[in-house]
Amino acid sequence: MRRKIQGRSLFTRKKAKGRSLKSYLLAVLALLGVIYAAIFLWPVVPDQSNVQDALVYKVKIAPQSSLANIAKQLQEQGLSTPVLPFQLSAKALFVGSKLKPGTYLLPTRASLGKLLLQIARGDRVRESIAIIPGMTIWQLRELVDSHPALIHQTKGISSKALLQSLNLNYPGDEGIFYPDTYVFDPDEPDINIYRRASAAMQKQLAQAWEQKDVGSPLKTSYDLLILASIIEKETGRSSDRGLVAAVFLNRLNQGMMLQTDPTVIYGIGPRFNGNLRRADLRKDSPYNTYMRKGLTPTPIAMPSKESLQAAIHPAESKALYFVAKGDGSSHFSETLNEHESAVDRYQRKSAPKTN
Repeated sequence: MRRKIQGRSLFTRKKAKGRSLKSYLLAVLALLGVIYAAIFLWPVVPDQSNVQDALVYKVKIAPQSSLANIAKQLQEQGLSTPVLPFQLSAKALFVGSKLKPGTYLLPTRASLGKLLLQIARGDRVRESIAIIPGMTIWQLRELVDSHPALIHQTKGISSKALLQSLNLNYPGDEGIFYPDTYVFDPDEPDINIYRRASAAMQKQLAQAWEQKDVGSPLKTSYDLLILASIIEKETGRSSDRGLVAAVFLNRLNQGMMLQTDPTVIYGIGPRFNGNLRRADLRKDSPYNTYMRKGLTPTPIAMPSKESLQAAIHPAESKALYFVAKGDGSSHFSETLNEHESAVDRYQRKSAPKTN
């Protein structure tokens, strides 16, 4: 009888212990439920209902900020984010080390939990600026200077000062920025766009220059950049790019003048009104390739990767001339007589154009 009682006592104690553990777990889960409910119900973003058209609240988090610093930055921008609750909530959601800097648009009366998860995802405002192939430095600087999301540190500075800021040693700042779309955070200094674009061009230029043929008349990578920019401006159809490159390289090899309108137009500058006159072709300038042999002193635009590659790998052709056909493509000729016939055929109603 005693053994039976002892057995029941042991079973009872185990059962009671199990009930205690279950109660403890339930209490922990209930506490966690309260904590998470508080995190996701506590509104920290100000109510903007009294502000006309205000659907979101804009805040900015600086790079390399600790949790405490982020909480303080948000407080300074009008959010209800006491440091300790903010830190504990971030750790409770396992995002303490995942909060990303940037500019955020937060829903009115968003909770602390939604705020933390949005910042952890990096769901922030992003801006962009596109450098288009064939764009000139004047167009690029105007584009950057007018972008409302950039901090304008370079506006009004000279080309020389811009090059010094980028640690580049070139005769000018034309052609040295790679055409692409650059994404950035609002209120980023505009020099960062120039820095990224110039670094991208240096990379593309170096890769292309490594592929240069021994017999190429191009002496430096800067020569490559210049020729690629001329090819960019003279190519009406991408399929003609290699042939356009071949014409110019053939002319350089034979000591002929390039005789290309875009260089003359570039020499006229931003005041060019779209009408290239015979008088312009007869006016000497470093960019008048009807009067001077060789390449221009600088590029005349921002060349694409395709134009860089065309200058390095031109089409196999003996052509020395080309004329626009009126449909975006060009007719290529090896002899002057053939070229003059093509000019008469495709541009009969206009003055002959020799390239």
